[in-house]
Amino acid sequence: MSPFGEVVFVAAIAGCTTGIGALPLLFSDRVSHRVYDGSLGLAAGIMVGAAVFALVLPGLELGSPLEVVVGIVAGGGFLLAANAAFPHLHLLFSEERAEGPRTGSDPAGDLPSAAEGSGTDPVDDDLRRAALVGGAVTIHNVPEGLAVGIAFASGETALGVAIATAIAVQNVPDGFAMAVPAVRAGVSGPKALLYTTLSGGVPEPIAAAVGFSLVAFVSGLFPVAAGFAAGAMIAVVFRELIPSSHGHGYADTATATFVLGFATMLLVDTVLAV
Repeated sequence: MSPFGEVVFVAAIAGCTTGIGALPLLFSDRVSHRVYDGSLGLAAGIMVGAAVFALVLPGLELGSPLEVVVGIVAGGGFLLAANAAFPHLHLLFSEERAEGPRTGSDPAGDLPSAAEGSGTDPVDDDLRRAALVGGAVTIHNVPEGLAVGIAFASGETALGVAIATAIAVQNVPDGFAMAVPAVRAGVSGPKALLYTTLSGGVPEPIAAAVGFSLVAFVSGLFPVAAGFAAGAMIAVVFRELIPSSHGHGYADTATATFVLGFATMLLVDTVLAV
C-alpha cells in the first residue's frame, strides 16, 4: 500500500470508530443526561490531549514557536469562520441547535423540529435536517482528519499512529454523543449506527488526504500545519463540547471525565513513544 493509501486507510478506520459509540443504543435508548455529558467531557479531554501532545509539542520540536502559534491562531479562526459561514445543525441530548447563515427562508436558529413540522413535506424537512447535521459533523471532523494526514506526511510514523489512535479513542464517546439524540428523535438503532459510522468514516479520510498532500509537497509546512490542526481541535472543544456538557447539573461529571480523557491521551502518547 502506498503512503497516501495508508494514510487514507488509517484515517478511515479512526473515523469509523464513531460507530462503536452507537452500539449501546442498539440495546437501549434509556441514557441518562449524566452519562451523555460525561461522554462529551471525555471526548473533549482526549481532543485537547491529542492537540497538545501529538501536535503542538512535535510542532515545536520541528519548527519555531512562531510557526506553531501562527498555525494555532489560523486553525481556531478557520473553525469559527466555518461555523459562521456554513449552515449546520447540532443534535443535543433533548434539543437541536441550528447555527450559521439563513437556510432557505428560516433563520438558522429557527429551524423547526420534526415534531413541530414546518408546513412543508416532512420528507423535505428530514432531508434538510440531515444535510444540516452532516454539515456540523463535517466541520468538526475536518481538523481530526487533517491532523492524521499532516502527521504521516511529516515522516513521523509513530506520531501519525498516536494521533490516529487518539482520534479513534475520542470518536467512541463522540459517536455516543451523536447517536443518543438521534435515537431519542426517532431514528432506529441500526440507522443511528450507520449514520454515526459514516459521520467520521467519510470526512476524516478526505481531510487526511488533503493534509497529507499539503505537507508532502510543501517542505517545512509541518509546524504550521500541526498548529492549525491543534487550533481547530481546541476550538471545537471550547466552542461545542464543553458548553454542551455544562448547564444541566452535571458539570462536575463532565469535568472529571475531561481530566480522565486528557490523562488517557498522555498515556497513549507515552506508550507509543512519540
